[in-house]
Amino acid sequence: MIVKTKEICEKKTNLTASDIEEILKIAATMDKFAELSQSYMFIDCLSKNHEHAIVVAEAYPQDDIPLYTKSVLGKDVFEIFEPGVFYSFRKGEKSIIKNAINQEGRNVHQTVIPIKNKENKIIAVLIEEKEVEFTKNIHLEESNLSIPTQVLDIILSYDNSSIPIVSDLLMEMFILTNHEHALIYANPVGVKFLVEMSGTNKIYQENITELLPFLKEIYDENDEDVYVFERTIERKSLVIKKIKLKHTKNNMNTLLIIQDLTELKMKEKELSMKSIMIEEIHHRVKNNLQTIASLLRLQMHQSNLHDNQEHFEVALNRIFSISAVYELILSNDDSSSELVNIVELTRKVCSKLVINSVYKNIDLIIQTNDHIIFTSQKKAVSISLIINELVQNILKHAFQPEEEGDIRIEFHVNEDVIEIHVIDNGIGMKDVQPSLGLNIVRNLVESDLEGEFAFLSTALGTHALISFKKSPEVRVSGEEDIISGR
Repeated sequence: MIVKTKEICEKKTNLTASDIEEILKIAATMDKFAELSQSYMFIDCLSKNHEHAIVVAEAYPQDDIPLYTKSVLGKDVFEIFEPGVFYSFRKGEKSIIKNAINQEGRNVHQTVIPIKNKENKIIAVLIEEKEVEFTKNIHLEESNLSIPTQVLDIILSYDNSSIPIVSDLLMEMFILTNHEHALIYANPVGVKFLVEMSGTNKIYQENITELLPFLKEIYDENDEDVYVFERTIERKSLVIKKIKLKHTKNNMNTLLIIQDLTELKMKEKELSMKSIMIEEIHHRVKNNLQTIASLLRLQMHQSNLHDNQEHFEVALNRIFSISAVYELILSNDDSSSELVNIVELTRKVCSKLVINSVYKNIDLIIQTNDHIIFTSQKKAVSISLIINELVQNILKHAFQPEEEGDIRIEFHVNEDVIEIHVIDNGIGMKDVQPSLGLNIVRNLVESDLEGEFAFLSTALGTHALISFKKSPEVRVSGEEDIISGR
């Protein structure tokens, strides 16, 4: 075996010569350890592309009914069937699965331990498997071999690759009936299900259609070799796979693989209800903001003082900048998502400000620089208010009513920092005077975004910079430049 192990490692892995020597030392002791502990031992290494693992060494004890009837040396190992192996590769930690199912359908206790080289790098994993005894649940008929082993050998000979049977065994009920529909085998989960649904402990050699009457139609009326259907029975949501297995020349056994999706369906329903509730809350917040805005407009129209009207307009714009966040959330295709596209948010807020202003010759330019940025609802509200204050400030101070000009908003992503630049080509500012609007901007940037705010020197106009770090609440994806006119 040592020669074969070395050959597999050299041909199918990226291991160095010294790494292979470390593995060979462990492989040389596996036979004695396997016999002493009555365990099945394996060493798995990652393939060259790291997409799967490969069995490079194996050792079996002398056993009347072996866990593996054939050698698996050199076989590929995939994560869907061996999650514990890949967990140890990734985390560098021991993995223990108390009730796994091996490639031949046997229940095993599996322990996986990472193997490290002299540089403390994981080069392989050592796997120990022992059979878990379920003698109370297994009834053997006409054979001394394990029923699951026989069944899997037959299943794998069928051309039904579209049904992921082997992987499903880790979570599904496994029930076998003979040609008379009598139960001859059920795995532990299957036994529990049968007892619960039938109300009796006497299940072996009993007719399955009497134990579970809802199966009668597929046994009596359906002749397909492989048949998959869904049923809701006593508030349980079940997916049932029926597979005909040829037992003898004239007799046909039937394998049922039943998956209980009740809990999954309930969680889906709960998520759906929560999504509806969140959407309703967003609707109410948006509607309440619009109601407040309407009341402010009524009050504004009743006021005769020009200064008061200006203050009302500023307040209304702030309310709209918050309301715009909820409008975008409600317009998402995924109603459960609270991520907000801040490029679209900026366009929505700024377009309204420019259109409603007295400045008819101002061009609004929004430049993404091949990035589109999504943030959480909380951060989006802060960014919307910040953009609103800065653009309002530009419209108030940078241009004359009939003057032409540009307001440019640019989004930059520099490694782990996001920058929003708000630039105009107006008259500029010699000294930045404190104001309520700028205080709002600075507080929101520093407190909510945990970022920095500054005015950059420029030959013409003003240039404000907001910068903040990426976080779990911020997602960036590429997109072509978006440039919008007013």
